[in-house]
Amino acid sequence: MPTSLNGTRSYRGVAVSKNNSVKGQARRRRVPLRTCIGCRETASKRGLIRIVHSPTGVQVDPTGKQAGRGAYVHAQWVCWESALQGQQVAQALRMEIGPQDRQRLQAHAATLPDAECDKVVQ
Repeated sequence: MPTSLNGTRSYRGVAVSKNNSVKGQARRRRVPLRTCIGCRETASKRGLIRIVHSPTGVQVDPTGKQAGRGAYVHAQWVCWESALQGQQVAQALRMEIGPQDRQRLQAHAATLPDAECDKVVQ
């Protein structure tokens, strides 16, 4: 394939850049997907709430950027109830969940809507 001085190549009359994308078209960004530990459905990372194991205990991470091992749950009460009833949180964070941590998570779950999950499966 012939190459021009600016680094583009011509393929059947269409300019193609070095990363094989057609010039003038925006590249699609990869959407990070995570699995909800309550319902086991895959959704975009932005649609989930992160729970993080930090040195101070288990807490909700609203920014999704705190250091520590994390797990994701839909912003629906149904998923939180399912995750907190069993051992899903403890298994995902690879630690034992103490009564104070469990109460803190249940208090957060009580503020969430009581609707079904709006699952985005890809």
